[in-house]
Amino acid sequence: MQKITPCLWLDKNAEEAVKFYTSIFKNSKIFSVSRYTEAGYDVHHMAAGTVLTVEFELNGQTFTALNGGPVFKFNEAISFQVICESQEELDYYWEKLSAGGDKNAQQCGWLKDKFGVSWQVVPKILGELLKDGKKADKVMQALLEMKKLDIKRLQEAYAR
Repeated sequence: MQKITPCLWLDKNAEEAVKFYTSIFKNSKIFSVSRYTEAGYDVHHMAAGTVLTVEFELNGQTFTALNGGPVFKFNEAISFQVICESQEELDYYWEKLSAGGDKNAQQCGWLKDKFGVSWQVVPKILGELLKDGKKADKVMQALLEMKKLDIKRLQEAYAR
């Protein structure tokens, strides 16, 4: 059993967000949906029957999405990393996750999706390319010039 489960606080669109994420990540599923009752209306102001939480899984990682109202917003201090084996896989996740998102928030493999969640779509090899002092400087310089990462360009920067 997974001991830590990220909970995504959304305004009123948790179910929409979960359907979006599970459509992108293979091996994903929705486990359960709970709904608000009349109890606590004076605190949460959600009509009875409105979705409260959605428990779901993306590639083996369990999450909860919560319709908590507009009190809290996502920011870049927390992000989810999608580690990719190939440029094709990186391109796929970048295109899908950034659809409808904030195009100004994209830098160095980071993007913000249409729900305001920050993602880092990065190649698995990036950690290795950033380990070697002088070569790492060249890789970092190339990385800073990119929004969506280009594995070939990062490898070329490392080889220089």
